[in-house]
Amino acid sequence: MQTSMLTSKGQVTIPVEVRKRLGLHPGDRVAFITEEDTVRLVRKEHRIEAAFGICKPDRSLSVEQMDEVIKARAGQ
Repeated sequence: MQTSMLTSKGQVTIPVEVRKRLGLHPGDRVAFITEEDTVRLVRKEHRIEAAFGICKPDRSLSVEQMDEVIKARAGQ
């Protein structure tokens, strides 16, 4: 178990092992989830990461089909 001390301003240092495990870097945002007498610290995803995979295509295209669409839209 990793521990940290609370400062008079209510701040704590996240131990290096925890930062590594969560992939935290300076400037990253974290969230605190309270559950009765327990608090969980979680890494907040960046907006682009959170949106990744949210839009699912209704069909797939081959590379050749994508090239045809690009050419058609470019007016060639």
